This record gives sequence, C-alpha cells and structure tokens, in this order.
Amino acid sequence: MEIVGYMLSVLIGVSLGLIGGGGSILTVPVLVYVFGVDAVLATGYSLFIVGATSAVGSVQYFKNGLINIKTAIVFGIPSIVAVYLTRLLIVPMIPSSLLTIGSFEVTKSIFLMILFALLMIAASYSMIKKGKSEQQDQGPQVFNYPLIFLEGSVVGVLTGLVGAGGGFLIIPALVVLSKLPMKEAVGTSLLIIAAKSLFGFTGELGHTQLDWTLLLTVTAAAIVGIFLGSNLSKKIDGAKLKPAFGWFVLVMGIYIIIKETMR
Repeated sequence: MEIVGYMLSVLIGVSLGLIGGGGSILTVPVLVYVFGVDAVLATGYSLFIVGATSAVGSVQYFKNGLINIKTAIVFGIPSIVAVYLTRLLIVPMIPSSLLTIGSFEVTKSIFLMILFALLMIAASYSMIKKGKSEQQDQGPQVFNYPLIFLEGSVVGVLTGLVGAGGGFLIIPALVVLSKLPMKEAVGTSLLIIAAKSLFGFTGELGHTQLDWTLLLTVTAAAIVGIFLGSNLSKKIDGAKLKPAFGWFVLVMGIYIIIKETMR
C-alpha cells in the first residue's frame, strides 16, 4: 500500500503543476486511507506537504514574473493569521466526541473527514463547471479590500481545519476580485498556499508527535510530481483535464462520506 501512497503523492504534485490546484485536496485521503494516519494528524501533515510543494512550484512562476506580490500580501495576511489561529486554538478545542445519533458516534476525526469531503465536493463543482470567473482577465487591477480580506480569512479557517490548500477558492477570487490574468492568479495562488500552509503547520510543532520520515517522503514525491506537472503543462492544456479531475474528486468526496458514516 505504501507504493500506491507514494504514487498518489506524485499525482498530488502533478495536479498542482498542471492545473494550478486541486491536488492538495487528495493529500488528507491519501494519508488517512493509504498510510493509516489519524485524520486530525493528517490535516496537520497536509499543511506541510501542500505548503512545501506549492513553495517549490511557485519558484518558476516567480522567475517568469507571474506572481503579483501586492495581491499575495493583501490576500495572504488574513489567510495566514486565520490558518495559524485555527490550528493553534480551534482544532484543539474540538471535543473528541461531538454527538451520538442512535448507535453512531460523531467523533472529532469523523467530523473533520466529513467536513473535508464536503469541501472536496465543492472543489469538484468548481473544477467541473465551465465558469466565467476564470476568463475575466481583462481590465486594470482593482482591489476589493473587504471581500479579499473576508475570503482570505474564510480560506485560512478552512485550510486550518481540513489541511487543504484551497486553490479552487483562491484562484477564482484573485481573478474576479483582483483582476489578475489566469496564469498570474495560479502563480500568486501557489505563493499564498505555500505561506499560509507552512505558517499553519507551525501551530503543530511542540503539540504533536510527528512522523518526519513519512512526512518528508510524501513531500518529496509531491515535489517530483509538481515538476512533472509543470513540464506537462507546456504540452497539455490543463484546463481540458480539469473537469475530468473534478469528477474524480467528486467521487472521492462521496466515497469518504459513505465510508465515515458507515463506521
């Protein structure tokens, strides 16, 4: 099963490099169902894996001038603060047992996995639909500060809870709210994801026993994947693959809900 896990870890990076997002949504399911990591711990591991992989992926975009630093700061600061406080304060406050429905007990792990599955379904919808938001790359850059601050905070809280990068939320927001061209939105999104995920991960240090061997090995596999994805993006139109990947994520989200509620 470990071989399968490392292959899927490469796929996480390939997706990030090829379509600019979506891959991180696979990280927690791979850690939980393939490597057997506890769901709560997996959301913390995911922050490091996604953050490190996105940081590596953003380097090439930076070299090509496809990262808007001002936008990254405006969107990133509230997101970084939100994800850090969520991991440090909110996640530890969630009780180990939330409620009991008949003979079914909703534990902290089940709650986080179902929340994660719902986020996967939302992500799949944004990847499947051919929205107009990703085509709005015309006009001068205009900052809608209140909405950018609000969305940055919401994405930060979600990232802190479930460990996903949130690129499927960030990219449309950058295109619509900051009027960034699509490629620049992808590069800027990778930088934001890297910063908020790695800062959020620091909230785990000193509180949890970490398996650094697994963590670094999965991260290395994902980084290999992002290089492969970046090279493939020069030959393959990632936008055409996005809907197919969206359907895969949708099926995974439904599978997680069924698996967690059938315990």
